[in-house]
Amino acid sequence: MDQLMAMRAFTRVVETGSFTRAADSLNMPIATLSKLVKALEAHLGVRLLQRTTRRVTPTPEGQDYYEKARRVLIDIEDIDTSFSAIKQQPQGHLRIDVGGSTARDVLIPLLPDFMRRYPDIRIDLGVADRPVDLISGNVDCVIRGGALGDSTLIARHIGNAEMVICATPDYLKQHGIPAYPEELRNGHKLVSYLSPATGRAFPFRFTYNDETHEITLRHHIGVNESNAHLAAAVAGMGIIQTFRYAAGALLESGTLVEILAKWRPPHYPFYVVYPQNRHVTQRLRVFIEWLVEVFPEAVKG
Repeated sequence: MDQLMAMRAFTRVVETGSFTRAADSLNMPIATLSKLVKALEAHLGVRLLQRTTRRVTPTPEGQDYYEKARRVLIDIEDIDTSFSAIKQQPQGHLRIDVGGSTARDVLIPLLPDFMRRYPDIRIDLGVADRPVDLISGNVDCVIRGGALGDSTLIARHIGNAEMVICATPDYLKQHGIPAYPEELRNGHKLVSYLSPATGRAFPFRFTYNDETHEITLRHHIGVNESNAHLAAAVAGMGIIQTFRYAAGALLESGTLVEILAKWRPPHYPFYVVYPQNRHVTQRLRVFIEWLVEVFPEAVKG
């Protein structure tokens, strides 16, 4: 038995909760991974995993072994990284998850610079507004905005995006231009962004005298994906609140017109988020530092 490989296989099963996902993340056949785990259990003389029809979970002995094995694997990777960093550029596979409009308007236009700097790093980019589980999804990091509630993750602030409220000229000609936020209640149609996690509409936010206020109105249409959300406004379906970086070109061309600029909402924070119980590889470290460098200017819009 290759004990080191068996430890890696076992820890990935615990982290992903699935033999299939663990095998995919390690790029090995599921039969090979299963044999490694069984051989490890036989070697230790204890049952490490409990299998149900829906999920694989560690036994109490398995959880104890996982904690110890994870520390050993991190130490080994630290040793390897300390020597390889002297000889070569960061390399390997980096899995990143990011929302739709942030991918289209910010990250993807910036990525050629990163890939010129680090040509030996391969990137898999998952693009979706719906939150992902970093552990079971085998994702190295995610780029997300707004409040972050999961205390088991490490979040590093990488920039603030400006928000705008806008609509098409035809919509404003037909419905009038609101002079202040409360006028949105007077027959205006709103294009709301729906939380991909809960399905609830995010309220429209405004700033009065340095204080943030929210207006929750019944929306005309709700959309749970950022690119489609913006497209609904361009189609003339109502007033939208979105990122300036997403609407910038449309505002410059006159396709959309900014309104209620005096009540512009506060800047929206963005973070790069990664699991605290996973070793920060050299490739992830340089990606995070690169984001800190280039992202703040890009999200200004």
